Amino acid sequence: MSDAGSPVPGNTAISGDTVEEGQSLDVRLAGDPGQVDPADVVAADAAAREFVARHEQAAHRPPGEEIGRALVVVVDDEAAHGEDQRLLGPLVSELLAEAGFHVDAAVVVPGDEVEIRNALNTAVIGGVDLVVSVGGVGVGARDVTPEATEPLLDRRLRGIEEAIRSSGLAAGATDGGLSRGLAGISGQTLVVNIADSRAAVRDGMATAAPLAKYVIESISEF
Repeated sequence: MSDAGSPVPGNTAISGDTVEEGQSLDVRLAGDPGQVDPADVVAADAAAREFVARHEQAAHRPPGEEIGRALVVVVDDEAAHGEDQRLLGPLVSELLAEAGFHVDAAVVVPGDEVEIRNALNTAVIGGVDLVVSVGGVGVGARDVTPEATEPLLDRRLRGIEEAIRSSGLAAGATDGGLSRGLAGISGQTLVVNIADSRAAVRDGMATAAPLAKYVIESISEF
């Protein structure tokens, strides 16, 4: 996704995904240098300065400053009976808190389509900015989280889905790479499904959290 802000001339290239404090930014004007419009140079300089300012602002977010509210839905039959809840719920909550979210709660539901949908819908109605479901995204008979999620989504965000799968495969989290999990917007809430192995949870959250920030900020503009 590109950063919104000052328009950059069509013959301008800004490189570098991350900017460290004091680091220079590579800005190039394409084409014959002798034919470059001075106005393009000024516009490119302004765009580059804004680019750096936004990234430095994000990097220096004050401790405790929250991006939004989040809720975790753990989908696991054993967890619904008291097993493993202490592992998945707190793990995802911790990762969300580290990313700057206030976690309202972590709830546990069995692998039942209706119960999963009700839990997700309750989070949406409750006005959270992000709801992350964990589990139920495989190919087993009770892996029905995608089926429970899809009717709630007003708009799919396939880029997030594919990013989570790609990073999962690259990280060796097989269940994350083969996940059928969905991501999308329901009302004013971003909904993301991730797989439930610890590797998939950590990798999925590392991939989804920065994208979630962008989506939430975009939604809040309307």
